[in-house]
Amino acid sequence: MLSDWSAKWLLKFNPLKCKLMHLRHNMDTKYYITQDNQKWYIQPVQQEKDLGVLTSSDLAVSHQCMEAASKARRVLGMVRRQFKELDMQSFLIIYKSFVRPHLEYAIQAWSPYLRKDIDCLERVQRSATKMVKGFCKLSYELRLKRLKLTSLEKRRQRGDLIETYKILTGKEGVDPHCFFTQDMNRYGTRGHELKLYTRRSRLELRRNFFSQRVVPHWNKLPESVVMAETVNAFKNRLDRCEEWGI
Repeated sequence: MLSDWSAKWLLKFNPLKCKLMHLRHNMDTKYYITQDNQKWYIQPVQQEKDLGVLTSSDLAVSHQCMEAASKARRVLGMVRRQFKELDMQSFLIIYKSFVRPHLEYAIQAWSPYLRKDIDCLERVQRSATKMVKGFCKLSYELRLKRLKLTSLEKRRQRGDLIETYKILTGKEGVDPHCFFTQDMNRYGTRGHELKLYTRRSRLELRRNFFSQRVVPHWNKLPESVVMAETVNAFKNRLDRCEEWGI
């Protein structure tokens, strides 16, 4: 319990900004905040934005994907109005600086796993690469190859692997046991010394959580990649790995 003097100087809640969200279950329970001798009813909501990420009560990421794609398309529209044509170098500077960050902001928290959501983001990059002079009639794969880009889906997988490497090697300052369980039978099977155990997941949502979705990709990497001494060395070896073809 806080003393009256301590409570007096603590930052108070703003009842008008407090929202109530029931995750995956519709409940009729009502909640209130009592402050300054007044009782405030907390308004229930189905979705709310916090720190730039839109969270819904069913924990689906479709709304966040559509909003991210919409923001990126608005920026592309401004670029089209300002530039009649772009060469490869100019496009890469503009795209990487002003468009792609909208598609990848806090992506670790809402990485899409449904095909419709993955395609929703990928269509933005597919449309953007057509802005380069002479690229309009080329296939999407060929445009990416000439621009030395990868699909957004592969970039997300690559980002998960880099984050996993940082956590397992202690470079992130996070307890690895909070996310992963090391495979104790790793010495009797193929793979490397940092092979992870695949936990059983009942829900599709859980199977696509960071600590779950990255395990199959991580276990497929060769030992020369996962045993890299530095983060940059890991990135370079990962990019050269035939498993990814980056």
